Amino acid sequence: MYRFIFILFLLLSLDSNAQSDTSFVKLSSIDNRFGYDMRYATSNNFLGEKVYTCSDCLLRKEVAMALVRANMFFLQKGYRIKLFDCYRPLDVQKKMWKIMPDSRYVADPAKGSIHNRGGAVDITLTDLNGRELDMGTDFDHFGEKAHHNFLDLPGNIIENRELLKSGMEQAGFHALSTEWWHYNYRTSDAYPVSNFKVQCMDQ
Repeated sequence: MYRFIFILFLLLSLDSNAQSDTSFVKLSSIDNRFGYDMRYATSNNFLGEKVYTCSDCLLRKEVAMALVRANMFFLQKGYRIKLFDCYRPLDVQKKMWKIMPDSRYVADPAKGSIHNRGGAVDITLTDLNGRELDMGTDFDHFGEKAHHNFLDLPGNIIENRELLKSGMEQAGFHALSTEWWHYNYRTSDAYPVSNFKVQCMDQ
């Protein structure tokens, strides 16, 4: 418990003048205790192709710091956050919209997604050995079974979704009603839409 509080204190004590809260940062450079399965850097996604040049998770700094706080909450309960998607270039959003032009699941690129602003994450929870909690569907299941108000599910799945939701909300995120995995940070709609490609540090 004290170790978590000490690490959180160090993170929150970073020199605020060194980087703006709205700057993009690499999440793993702030905290290395997250899991990753960045689907769009692979072909294991609904597009069926690799559309990211790098599997790094980039977010606005204040969003990344809030996600660290959320992960601290879960770590104390024996779980950790695993990320499927973070910042997403607008060009990728356009490609998604061509395949799934349904704003319940894919934001209209004419307005831009919160992912395009660096303020949204697609996530699940794992135990500390990396085993995913059962959430009832896979990531990017476009159907009612992935909705938060779909309750025709075993009790343990509902509990897992509620655990994820409660932990994210206490850190300042809010859920998308149609996707159990999607969370927006509270101030993120004010960020401008971006379209740069993420280049891995070792490339």
